[in-house]
Amino acid sequence: MARIRIFLVAVLALTAGGALALATYNFMQKPPRTVSIPTQQVVVAATDLDLGTELKAEDVRVIEWPANAVPKDAIASPSDVIGRGLIYPVIQNEPILPLKLASKEAGAGLPPVIPKGLRAISVRVNEVIGVAGYVLPGTRVDVVVVVSPTEQRADMTSKVILTNVQVLAAGTKIERDTERNKPMPVTVVTLLVNPDEAERLTLASSEGKIQLALRNPLDTTVVSTRGVRPAALLGMVPPVRQVAPVRPRAAAAPAASPAAAAAREVPTIEVIRGDKRAREAVRQEQP
Repeated sequence: MARIRIFLVAVLALTAGGALALATYNFMQKPPRTVSIPTQQVVVAATDLDLGTELKAEDVRVIEWPANAVPKDAIASPSDVIGRGLIYPVIQNEPILPLKLASKEAGAGLPPVIPKGLRAISVRVNEVIGVAGYVLPGTRVDVVVVVSPTEQRADMTSKVILTNVQVLAAGTKIERDTERNKPMPVTVVTLLVNPDEAERLTLASSEGKIQLALRNPLDTTVVSTRGVRPAALLGMVPPVRQVAPVRPRAAAAPAASPAAAAAREVPTIEVIRGDKRAREAVRQEQP
């Protein structure tokens, strides 16, 4: 009787195990369930594109983008972007958005890159003025001018006239070479300024010599300087003669005796002649 019971239990165990294995096998053989997600066509960049680029058919392509994640104002038709210029750089597979495009009438190149209210003005530079070729598009500089208002060498003054100015172009390039980021010797640098700064820069470049001072792009501090002249640069500023103020006499003060007048302290000034110092009395003439 015990053997029959053990036999029945074994048969039931094998049957249950086989059924479970068969069910698992059938489940694994089912094809994966596919879920369809609504999509929308979006125009993206086919490759990395610099600002100022005039878009052509080979520069863009259309991909299917999940409809619930389509960027705002995304463009669906390539015909809406071909022939227009970029005012911001884009990378491969980045959606081409209207805010990165110049208007259809603006064309391509440098003009549509200039923001409203600003002007692009070019100045001639050399290896020294251009900070050894490190003044590249996108960097920021201060403009220093050396000029004499009276054409006298003693009045020659060095002064910072513009601060935190953006470099729009170096030579004919309006985009930095991000792969190498090496110095780029040029003879002309184009700066982005407002009309008032354009006038000051034009006068400075025609009346004196300008120098560009490269800034850290994270430093936006605007510093006002007083300028420096040769005498101050060499520590040869002449002393300023200062006369001690004379206190007014009281109306009711009694007349001082001659001895008291002699003992009264006389105002003096310090006179420097070369490396010698002397003090001289300052006397007032009596009316």
